[in-house]
Amino acid sequence: MRLRRTISSAPFISALAAILVIAVADLALPPPLEKAEALSPLVVDKDGRWLHAFATEEGRWRFAANLDEIDPIFLERLILIEDKRFRRHAGIDPAALFRAGFSSAKSGRIVSGASTITMQAARLLEPRPRTFGSKAIEMLRALQIERRLSKDEILELYLTLAPYGGNIEGVRAASLLYFGKEPSRLTDAEQALLIALPQAPEARRPDLKKKNASAARAVILEKLATAGIVSQTRADEAIEATLPSARKPFPRLAYHASRRLGADAPLSGVVHSTLDAVLQARAEALVASYVEQFDDDATASLLIVDNKTRAVRAAVGSSSLDAKGGWIDLTDAARSPGSTLKPFIYGLAFEDGAIGAASVIDDMPRAFGDYSPENFDRSFRGEVRVREALQHSLNIPAVSALERIGAARFSAVLKAAGVNLRMPTRADKKPGLALALGGAGVTAREIATLYAALGDGGEVKPLNWKQDESVASQESYTLFSEDTANRVSAILADAPSLEGRAPSKLSKAATRVAFKTGTSYGFRDAWTAGHGGGFTVVAWVGHADGSPRPGWTGRKAAAPLLFEAFDMLERNGESLLNDIDDVDDEMIGDAMARLSRPSSQAPPQIIFPRPGVEVFVNDDARGFALAARGGAPDYRWYVDGEPLQREEISGRAVWRPNRSGFYDVSVVDGEGRMTTSKVRVHRTG
Repeated sequence: MRLRRTISSAPFISALAAILVIAVADLALPPPLEKAEALSPLVVDKDGRWLHAFATEEGRWRFAANLDEIDPIFLERLILIEDKRFRRHAGIDPAALFRAGFSSAKSGRIVSGASTITMQAARLLEPRPRTFGSKAIEMLRALQIERRLSKDEILELYLTLAPYGGNIEGVRAASLLYFGKEPSRLTDAEQALLIALPQAPEARRPDLKKKNASAARAVILEKLATAGIVSQTRADEAIEATLPSARKPFPRLAYHASRRLGADAPLSGVVHSTLDAVLQARAEALVASYVEQFDDDATASLLIVDNKTRAVRAAVGSSSLDAKGGWIDLTDAARSPGSTLKPFIYGLAFEDGAIGAASVIDDMPRAFGDYSPENFDRSFRGEVRVREALQHSLNIPAVSALERIGAARFSAVLKAAGVNLRMPTRADKKPGLALALGGAGVTAREIATLYAALGDGGEVKPLNWKQDESVASQESYTLFSEDTANRVSAILADAPSLEGRAPSKLSKAATRVAFKTGTSYGFRDAWTAGHGGGFTVVAWVGHADGSPRPGWTGRKAAAPLLFEAFDMLERNGESLLNDIDDVDDEMIGDAMARLSRPSSQAPPQIIFPRPGVEVFVNDDARGFALAARGGAPDYRWYVDGEPLQREEISGRAVWRPNRSGFYDVSVVDGEGRMTTSKVRVHRTG
């Protein structure tokens, strides 16, 4: 009795063991479904419009197939032709398998038939030679796939991987490249071609094998007509339809930004950016057209940011990919910012109460230790108001203000705001007063971050490049108060207008722009950054390799591009409201005490010529020996801001006036203290 039970239970145990082995094998050797995740990164704009796509690492064009975005009629016809019992079988179609087996037995080779859509998907995941052994493996894989995916998911898998000739894979890539449209609105002829291509993609490529493609399409159309899916009349018309003779070009906008965004694409392969395709196209055309005026291979970059959301609406990395260095994203290249950081030096000084917009500050020759800056035009204006110093981008006052707030503190504030100052390569990399004049590298993106904060009450937030980045979740940093931000903006908006451009305050309709230009040492970089109407724009012009462009300043080379960009925003339909106040007495405040360098020693005193004297000269060339006392040794003399050289033999500073009129004669001692004497000259000869 016990023996009979053992014998009768043996088949059950064997079956159970077989099931267990199959289950373990299924888990240990799953189908490589992850291959379908290797998609071409596609970057779209804020409204889902195509910007730029990039091939996969293998050089394939492959986009995810979404049944909701494919013509359902096409899906019905595909199933009818390829696998009419697709919705009913479990991955293997026994009837088709029997028919194919019978045909193969008669001919001694695989003729056709039995491959279901699921089996074809398995073959696309793991390509193998077409043999009986390969067919058996495909059948097993098909069973595994059916156990893991729904029918719709299997159909999407097949339509993502199906080959359509060359490096085109998937129905979406094929529809876009052959017909220039999404697979949601295909004609009878287009549907028939896309059904025929995967079975012999290279032999039927319409751009290379037109006759084969036409014949294969006709076969599909006849089958559809025979099945009553398409009328014979429509089938005949579709047979005569023109085949695509070449691939359609993909839209190619925002290359540099899209390349960076696409590198971090999600599983869907689609990155929803904050860019505006229409504005981006216009910005690229603007930059390309703008640099045509230069004959030295100059290029340019442009950033446009929405101040409220920090969304980047347009990003032009270079004037063209064909330009010298055109592949470099110049919005993300560290460059000397010239004077573009000056507004933030003054803003911090306003916050400290060290100076006000109406404070008097000296614009005179001065040494700051071993650092002796000079103004761009190498002249000096004497006593000026702070607002004038900022509007005219005077260097000595900016360095004086930075000395007051501290270069280390300024550097730390910028770092906290997300600006990574790239210090020059040297033994001492500590931030110094040269920061005021562009002595450390920053990027256009970082400058845009600062100016967007200036237009948003002093709050610094990161630039927003993706739609799924919530503004509310962004970390913010208070650079300075809203009152200070408004004050600095008002001062910048009142800066001298560009030549040929009317001041915005003369027109109620014109958008006021708070802007600042910048020119790096040696004319290597020309900048203009500004905000107005709710947007921030940063324009850079120069050589990609950083070589000099003598004479091309930020005001001359970059400022016109910035204002053309603001004009373009209006043409793009943006509502640019005036969000910058006028400078008024309340905003400026009362004049504060002069900002001067503290000293325990009195400045030098001019002995000759004393202030207010009148000097009479004739035509002789003897000149006047200048004299001073007090202060620290090593006097330096200036006349109207121009340095006066000492005579080689006597070592004296000799002044030879060449005209009648008033002169400012200044002496600076070894510690940077200065005294000025206003003198009137009368020429008698």
